[in-house]
Amino acid sequence: MSADITKRLRALDARRHGFDRSSIIFDSASGVEAREYLSETYQKRSSGQHTRYALGAMQAVAASYTALSIAEAERVQAQIATRLDRDGLSCTFRLQGSVPGNIHIRGVSDVDFLVLEQRFHHYDATGVLAQAGYYRNPYRPSAVDTLLDLRHRLETALKDAYPAAEVDCTGAKAIQLSGGSLRREVDVVPASWNDTAEYQRTQSEDFRGVNILDKPARQLIHNLPFLYLRRLRERDEETWGGLKKAIRLCKTLKADAISEGKEVDISSYDIASAMWNAAAGSLQAGIVQELSILAATTDYFVYLVANPAYAKTLQTPDGSRKVFDTQAKLDAAAVLARELLELSRSVSEEHAPRTAHASLQNDWLSTLKRTSVPAVD
Repeated sequence: MSADITKRLRALDARRHGFDRSSIIFDSASGVEAREYLSETYQKRSSGQHTRYALGAMQAVAASYTALSIAEAERVQAQIATRLDRDGLSCTFRLQGSVPGNIHIRGVSDVDFLVLEQRFHHYDATGVLAQAGYYRNPYRPSAVDTLLDLRHRLETALKDAYPAAEVDCTGAKAIQLSGGSLRREVDVVPASWNDTAEYQRTQSEDFRGVNILDKPARQLIHNLPFLYLRRLRERDEETWGGLKKAIRLCKTLKADAISEGKEVDISSYDIASAMWNAAAGSLQAGIVQELSILAATTDYFVYLVANPAYAKTLQTPDGSRKVFDTQAKLDAAAVLARELLELSRSVSEEHAPRTAHASLQNDWLSTLKRTSVPAVD
């Protein structure tokens, strides 16, 4: 592998244990000492550096780190709720993004939550509840103006609650908090509910939409963040955990490629969406032979790059848009395909040295598919 694998292993460890976020305060006064001696099972499973990197890149972040990210979001939510209550307003909070999806790759991961306006909500007029006359008392003020008001109140509340933190209000959709007493970076997103026809039929919040405020554009953007998470969860269960391992692997390769100066202009959302479209059967073998996930992911991205017309047909899990809707994303897929090929070849060489000079990717991928790496306690 052309990349410096020793450097990448250090970066992987730092990313998973929070050393890559020097601006975030430690979880405790002895946090540095505790983390210095923290090791993970993937580090003991193979003597091969590339194999350790591949296995480590697939694993979920330790549950304790994820729990702290969620707790930090809840702490910010409590501060918001207290201050909005003083103004006679109430809001509902919901997590969205990589943390609740458990596809984040950083121990000290940004956490993202919605602040949902309660004064109004939108609904699909074709839904069963709408047809039955459930929605009465129409809201007369402008929805955009109401969410702009909520945004202003949130900016004021967060500056008041966290005077030592940086409260960045320049984002179009999110208010970003960092520093001060915060142990995680937090994105606060003003939004309102949108009762889709499917939500009205099922009453399952997984199908309930939201409208997110784009502040400078003064527009509302319809999203289905809970359906996205549901679809990922369902496909991950279908692949026996293989999907989320593949997503984390790709996100790790993206992070390391960027740190080495490569351009990889594709979001985590779109990486996850692309992998969601992969054949479930190709990822299922990973429950026994984990390296087959690397092989399947490599095969898949190589296929997407070789067949851009097909790649352009892929939909996001919530069905809202195409995944590869820009050339930049296709270019990023090509970078990821090369990264995956290089890693596959290097891991294959560690288990079957005869493949060191093999020119066909099938030789490397076949080795990965039949190689088992013992688990350790």
